[in-house]
Amino acid sequence: MGARLPEPQGQQREVVYLRAQGHCVALGVAGSGKTVMAVRRAHYLATAPGFGGPTLLVTFNGALTTYLRSIVDDHPNITVEQYHVLARRLLVEQFGVKLRICDNQTRDKLIALALDDVHSRGHYKRAASSKPVSFYSDEFDWLIGNAITDFDAYINGKIERVGRGRGPHLRVADRQLVCDVYRRYQQIRRSRGFDQDWPGISNELRRAVSLSPNPAIYRHVIIDEGQDFSPDMIRSLASIVSSKGSVTFFGDYAQQIYGSRMSWKSLGLKIGGGKVVKFDRNYRNTRPIAHFAKFISETPLFSEGIDLVEPKDPPINGPEPVLVRARSADDQVAQAARFANNLARDRRTRLANQRVVVLIRDKTAEEDLVGLLDHPRTIRLHKGMSKWDERPGIFYGPHSEARGLEFDAVIVPFCDDSGLPTPSSVDAFGLEEARIRQARELYVAVTRARTDLVLIHSSKLTRFLPDERSGLYFRIDP
Repeated sequence: MGARLPEPQGQQREVVYLRAQGHCVALGVAGSGKTVMAVRRAHYLATAPGFGGPTLLVTFNGALTTYLRSIVDDHPNITVEQYHVLARRLLVEQFGVKLRICDNQTRDKLIALALDDVHSRGHYKRAASSKPVSFYSDEFDWLIGNAITDFDAYINGKIERVGRGRGPHLRVADRQLVCDVYRRYQQIRRSRGFDQDWPGISNELRRAVSLSPNPAIYRHVIIDEGQDFSPDMIRSLASIVSSKGSVTFFGDYAQQIYGSRMSWKSLGLKIGGGKVVKFDRNYRNTRPIAHFAKFISETPLFSEGIDLVEPKDPPINGPEPVLVRARSADDQVAQAARFANNLARDRRTRLANQRVVVLIRDKTAEEDLVGLLDHPRTIRLHKGMSKWDERPGIFYGPHSEARGLEFDAVIVPFCDDSGLPTPSSVDAFGLEEARIRQARELYVAVTRARTDLVLIHSSKLTRFLPDERSGLYFRIDP
């Protein structure tokens, strides 16, 4: 087993050696060591005499998949794969199904064509008729991810639509429009030669499994960062497991940022004689960072309708999160680079032996940031990463690609209230749902930090973070 992985402690050992048959669920706070447990359990289930066998360790996040491959021993019984890559490979290799997949950019263009076509043939005055393509894309993802085929039940509101906050639900006419656009999108997609899109690949995998006389491919499946998977993805993974095998689900619903917010109970996991284990101990963050993250998780809408684990205080103290007020948006990037360059060096020895990440959404700002970094090793986090560099350095990339990872220091610029949530997010999801997603995104960001956390703004601080006068920050003003 990889030397860089710490040995499981206390309750962690219990999960690593849980029963090797049936479905098991492990819910834990950020920093509780879920990924350590997932890797250790994969090794245990792949090698144990009597019940060991082909074992799959699967994630949603591309960067995390690359990291996991770097720490998992090269063993013939262990496969580490990102879900969509896995699904496509299994369809071809195991079931002989070759699909032409529509990429996300093309998908959005086809949805726009479908929307224009439906509008040209009807009179729609409801709110949904003025929604952008991203709204329809998200609604389609929800329908596909929940394997909704009864459109009448969806249109009439007989199926609960979670993931759009507590505000007004889509009216019947709105849902009818969504279904009309969805059907037209499918027609256009097929006419362009595409068999499926990426969100729909879980449907295809389940269909292929249902038609196969011998669908069991793995003895054991371990799902890391399971909160990011749709219910249909989970069901498809459960369907490729031997009846004598196991499915282990590791998740933290406080980190879910994709909007479905389905609890483990709704994922088709049959716990039965299995066990649900909850981890409340944080082994990663210092006490000030953990207190800071707890504040975010206690905002009014954060935990509604999901399984959250109440964290205990970590034993390790450390510096307070730093709140920097910059002079402008450009200065925010400059400050982020300055802190990254400094924090990449050890406080005492000044050796460049720290791992720092700058989480940034804007591509232009990202390019500006890179030009200001003076570290010899800079690494961009992205879903297409093919190799993981464990050496010290400065990482940068979007918040979503940091899920499941940890760094000595985390720097988050653009924490301004005026830009969070983004206008495009509000247009797509509605104000309340956009705020929920934004709070979760910030939670993911701050909980990646082991020791140092730096937040930067140049105007009014976002409402999703503690007030400037809360006493939770070390403040630096211009």
